[in-house]
Amino acid sequence: MQDRWLVTEHPAIVFEDNEVGRLKKAIWDATEEEIDAILKEYEIPSPSELGKPGTYIQNTPRHKVIEKRKKNDIVFVPIGCTENHGPHACSGLDTFMVTQILEGVRRYTAKQGREVSLAFPPLNYGGHPYHHLGMPGTIVMPKEVVEETVIYTMLGLWNDGFRKIILVNNHGHLWMLESAIQEFMKRFQLPGIFMVLDWHRAVREFFYPAGRPDSLETHFVHADEAETSVALLLFPDMIDMSVVQDAEGESFLPDGHFDKAVDPLRRPHRWSEGEGHMAIERAATPIGVVGKPSLAHPRKAKRPIAAILRYLTLLVDQILTAFPPGTVPPVEKVTLRTKEELEPFLKEPGSPGWKSVYELPAIGVFHKL
Repeated sequence: MQDRWLVTEHPAIVFEDNEVGRLKKAIWDATEEEIDAILKEYEIPSPSELGKPGTYIQNTPRHKVIEKRKKNDIVFVPIGCTENHGPHACSGLDTFMVTQILEGVRRYTAKQGREVSLAFPPLNYGGHPYHHLGMPGTIVMPKEVVEETVIYTMLGLWNDGFRKIILVNNHGHLWMLESAIQEFMKRFQLPGIFMVLDWHRAVREFFYPAGRPDSLETHFVHADEAETSVALLLFPDMIDMSVVQDAEGESFLPDGHFDKAVDPLRRPHRWSEGEGHMAIERAATPIGVVGKPSLAHPRKAKRPIAAILRYLTLLVDQILTAFPPGTVPPVEKVTLRTKEELEPFLKEPGSPGWKSVYELPAIGVFHKL
């Protein structure tokens, strides 16, 4: 069994011996100069492209959107929020982190002639766990709003030919996004590739305090060393370290039950699997910080950002290899519909004989009446 794992000098960090694990191991072993070279390939850091023409579906002429989709019909949907991240950071931090990562992937794939599409963030105000309630600067949407927004964003994208939809999450409402994908499938039963990726957890190994010169010194929690380091790398002008403050949460139980933000310690519970065992933020950390952002430095963010950029690129490549543009998984293997029933809906949008999903016959017990 040993040959199935790639070990490192750190006893807590191992990688599977498959393409994903080998990619991560290469990033782990890379020199800092090699990491810088990877970031340069993706043009990281770069200014935000939310207002730059031709970068997102919504700021690109439609004929060009269609041209891009015919070469790569994957769409990344960044998911962030508006949340208090302490006096030193901006409340849009989660949104800017994920959009700028995805913009790097877009730039890289464009150079390769297979540009991935990006959708504007559908959730500038996200869902939140209970312990965030009452925090000034944090705007909380009900889970039904989050889920329904995601479901109908996915439906509209599918209707426009984007049938490989990757939600890339940068906030603590993952269970709502997972629920939205499951409900989307139960409600509409459409073929495609649909997933949510909690990007920090996808490369959690690189947020581990590994005792190396460029690694973090503390475990990822919230508005802390980890998040502030990423922000200092990607959008330093939105961060003011002259007013940074550290703060720690308060738990009523001994340590060891609940894991940290990226599940690095393999503890029995994820952080989101309980309430009441700790003080709410308003009582324990009213400044909006849980951790030590004073330790932050952009150098510490380079390896995890290089890892997620490379992983997202691999994900794009493997999806397109399995299902080239314009194709989807077999209808009758991933839905209860028939191939004949869905044939007009799977045509190129607007082409002769095409039908939109808004004409789709309801099926099953989960469709909304």
